[in-house]
Amino acid sequence: MPVVESTYKPPFYFKNGFLATVYSGLLRRVSIEQTRERITLSDGDFLDLDWSYSKEKSNAVIILLHGLEGHGQRPYMTGAAKHFNNNGVDAICVNFRGCSGENNLYYHSYHSGFTADLHAVIQHAVTAKGYSKIYLKGISLGANIILKYLGEHSYIPLAVQAAVAVSVPVNLHGSCKELHKLKNKPFHDRFLKDLVKHLREKQQRFPDKLSLEEVNNIKTLMEFDDVYTSKAHGFKDALDYYEKCSSLQFLPNIEIPTLIINALNDSFLSPECFPVKDAKNNQKLYLEMPNHGGHAGFIDKMNIYYNERRALEFVNELR
Repeated sequence: MPVVESTYKPPFYFKNGFLATVYSGLLRRVSIEQTRERITLSDGDFLDLDWSYSKEKSNAVIILLHGLEGHGQRPYMTGAAKHFNNNGVDAICVNFRGCSGENNLYYHSYHSGFTADLHAVIQHAVTAKGYSKIYLKGISLGANIILKYLGEHSYIPLAVQAAVAVSVPVNLHGSCKELHKLKNKPFHDRFLKDLVKHLREKQQRFPDKLSLEEVNNIKTLMEFDDVYTSKAHGFKDALDYYEKCSSLQFLPNIEIPTLIINALNDSFLSPECFPVKDAKNNQKLYLEMPNHGGHAGFIDKMNIYYNERRALEFVNELR
């Protein structure tokens, strides 16, 4: 489809992408009631799902995937869940393995291209819960997982009706290089601190797989992916992981209506993360590129973010 013209106009003081990103990540608050469900995966590990519900019984549910080192209570998750709940759709905020406040059982956990757990949640929503309409929405890493899932599978359950991917690094290596630049040092260092903290816990539980010296020598996000992410999940190294898990290569195969919202002032995204050509060549793929919004910072009126409003508008056009 042709590129979608964006109508997003942020408050003046949030036109700055850095401020919008920081405010949204650290200061936004959303009040919502959630109920946690734990499901067992095929390999014996578990996922914790945080449910919230529409006031009336619904046959539709939105599955929400978080970003790197996120979880089901992040405001970009609960904000979307609340907006959909208020408009007749139940919501599942998925906590990736090890992200729900409790370590997962194995050395491996989650990564930008790990789609099996998303499929398990979809199947659970259909077979165990009986939903006939499923919408997908992801932020950043979670958005890349959704796009890769939709493009790599020859069969997508019929219940999956639409998807929305926000602030998505469709080219993982390009985005990684951006995160290593000086302009993103505060974000890079925050991500790295959290990742290494959790990796130290992994190392203590699995000392035969990783030495403390290897953990101590990690100084960048790419080194983290070289030492842990790639090796723990069957890739040769970080570059191999980025190449095989970037969703950009899967966009031509997407066959359900899918909206990508990437802000032009998102400092995490490289030029390759704005797939204009792919959108124009795929009638099911819509690309919206607002001038503002930073990384998942689409601040709007009444504490409902623009990407949350657009996601609901997008799926309602199909209902």
